[in-house]
Amino acid sequence: MQGDLEAQVEAVRQFNRFFTQRIGVLEEGLLASRFTLTQARVLFEIGTRKSCTAGEIISLLRLDPGYLSRILQEFLDLGLLARRRSPDDGRCSDLSLTAKGRKAFAELDRRSRRSIGELIGPLPSAKRARLVDGMRGLQETLSAAPSSHEPGLTIRPYRVGDVGWAIERHGQLYADEFGWNQEFEALVAALFAKFVTQHDSAAEQFWIAEVDGERAGCVFVVRSEKDANTAQLRCLLVDPKARGLGVGRKLVDECIRFSQSAGYRKIILWTNDILVAARRIYEAAGFTLVEQSPHRSFGQELVGQFWARDLKDQMGGNAAQKRTSLVR
Repeated sequence: MQGDLEAQVEAVRQFNRFFTQRIGVLEEGLLASRFTLTQARVLFEIGTRKSCTAGEIISLLRLDPGYLSRILQEFLDLGLLARRRSPDDGRCSDLSLTAKGRKAFAELDRRSRRSIGELIGPLPSAKRARLVDGMRGLQETLSAAPSSHEPGLTIRPYRVGDVGWAIERHGQLYADEFGWNQEFEALVAALFAKFVTQHDSAAEQFWIAEVDGERAGCVFVVRSEKDANTAQLRCLLVDPKARGLGVGRKLVDECIRFSQSAGYRKIILWTNDILVAARRIYEAAGFTLVEQSPHRSFGQELVGQFWARDLKDQMGGNAAQKRTSLVR
């Protein structure tokens, strides 16, 4: 665990070195201006507000009061800054930019926009979108205060956009974790396409798991092609960020409850023996291994397995009446 943390620390440091060099913050004057990076940030914070106090800037930028005082004095000497006693608190001064200061701020803002445009403009639209999504995720992750709260887990029926997400996550995760090629993603795409265009909503359903409002897993149930009284569980997936939270178990439980209420007598699934975490979930949910055989698929030598579970209500009573859905 400590080794993982050290490697991650080094990765962040490497990214910091790369990014600060790419955006030019190591130059003596930011964006070929007279201002250092810190001066530019102070100018930006004052320029984007009608007025503010030195204390607010210190809190926002975590600057040393003495360091900020020197920057503000330089801005006053250059005629960029106006200072007046706060009407709300006589001990504080309200800071605002003069006409000269607003002009300097506008020029710095224009250069910044042009510089970033030159940096990301040559990228294809899809890559720019991934870059922005990644940066938003980074900001959200580092902005979140450490919390001991229990993550909010919700299981809901699918809606527009979920199928595309499920196909992409299956393809990418199985490639990253098991080296499976595009054949697997094509299979998943075909299964989902068939479900969306042909499913019977009374007997077949697709669920998405969300953790704190973000997609974290999926699964769906269809009628078996060989037996109308048998349900088939397909495409169980738990995103790495949500593992250990019981997402897979709750998705499988939802499949079982739905299949019971829909009148199926049995539920089956096909998987591969290398998917150890999924197999443990199936075993815990009462599935038993029926048969297995080697096969070559997705660019790998694998052992396929069929699992099955009887759907007689093991809790007693009528299953449809006792169904306590997680969907909300």
